[in-house]
Amino acid sequence: METLTAIFSAINAVVWGPLMLILLLGVGLYLQLGLKLMPIRKLGTGFKLMWQGREAKPAPGEAKKAEEGEISPFNALMTALSATIGTGNIAGVATAIALGGPGAVFWMWITALVGMATKFAEAVLAVRYRETDSTGYHVGGPMFYIKNGLGKKWLWLGAAFAFFGAVAAFGIGNTVQSNSVADALDSTFGIPHGVTGLVIMVLAAAVILGGIKRIAKVAGKLVPIMGIAYIVAGLIVLVVNAGQLGDAFSMIFYYAFNPHAAVGGFAGAAVMAAIRFGVARGIFSNEAGLGSAPIAHAAAKTRNPVRQGMIAMLGTFIDTIIVCTITALVILTSTVWIEGEAGASLTALSFDAALPGWGNQIVSLALAVFAFTTILGWSFYGEKCFQFLFGTRSIMLYRVLFVLAIPLGAMAQLGFIWLMADTFNALMAIPNLIALALLSPVVFKLTRDYFDGKEVLPGEDLDHNKG
Repeated sequence: METLTAIFSAINAVVWGPLMLILLLGVGLYLQLGLKLMPIRKLGTGFKLMWQGREAKPAPGEAKKAEEGEISPFNALMTALSATIGTGNIAGVATAIALGGPGAVFWMWITALVGMATKFAEAVLAVRYRETDSTGYHVGGPMFYIKNGLGKKWLWLGAAFAFFGAVAAFGIGNTVQSNSVADALDSTFGIPHGVTGLVIMVLAAAVILGGIKRIAKVAGKLVPIMGIAYIVAGLIVLVVNAGQLGDAFSMIFYYAFNPHAAVGGFAGAAVMAAIRFGVARGIFSNEAGLGSAPIAHAAAKTRNPVRQGMIAMLGTFIDTIIVCTITALVILTSTVWIEGEAGASLTALSFDAALPGWGNQIVSLALAVFAFTTILGWSFYGEKCFQFLFGTRSIMLYRVLFVLAIPLGAMAQLGFIWLMADTFNALMAIPNLIALALLSPVVFKLTRDYFDGKEVLPGEDLDHNKG
């Protein structure tokens, strides 16, 4: 295990080094500027489209073929959000602050603002280059927009993404989640890790084995409820801690550009640490640039890639600008973070400081529901990556293996799992970011056409066998 940890640590240091941060922020900034800040300017339009997309009612001129796709545009976003709102919003934010200081929060925000353009581009390309598989279901994502957008000579890059995605799903979307829940429920309610793992496995199996329609149906109900409940709990804490809010914002902006000296149990952090952990945990939480969310958006009942892209970009805004910010402010308005705590326990103790006896339980329950829905969303991502590599017949095998890994993750060593998940996240991002940069002219053209009132065709209307 020590050798394996050393190998992953070495790879992690390279893939999450300055080059990756420049690639993630650079591609996102390039897309944001190329779109003339449209994702930020049209945020309100995105929320309007999301609300209209709850039942996948056809837009004007779409009546004839409105049913193409498996799930409503709203449920596609909820499925993507089910995978993104997870331990990253609770444990990830706390880890960023514990290792990078308050300034890390600022860099999480920057990651989100440029990430909105990245997520928009991913979903546009996913719907534009999607296909219909042998079972009649729509499939899409980076492996398909690499294959159909860049051509057969780039197929190896699509296969690389699919391999990293299929493996990463077992980390970020499975074992990390079940381990975090088991840890929280054990420390709060004294429930053994093994019991938690088995319960999650049984509940997840009931949903996952039913495929995307069942996953989307559960996500469409659970995600809004759990998200709103957590936000309300966080706002109650911030009302209690209202006197410290000004100081919290001051620390975020000051320490984003200045090193933080050691204080209490906090070891201090350089500016580079604030940037590194802010960006890494921001990406871990909102997944902009990873290429995971477009796999869900490709299954949406929509005839327009740009409309789905505008709904998709809300995922980054909701996840990081709203949910992560509330977690960060709860932590920074308490004094617990300077005592050397980290991870989910730091968030739990911060909630508990404002709501004694309740805070810890709120965080544990939120973590359990967040992580459960993340497992559901990522099972679909991993499955589609596996299907790309091994064909439609391999789907059920992947689902069974994915479900069986849940209790193993609950009882495993957390440190190594986080390291592995973090590493495969970055490895997924590389092929996706290359494809986004190369296909950016397509995104810009489709967006211009949409706002000029021209017709924008989805993938099923393109001839994928040309050239």
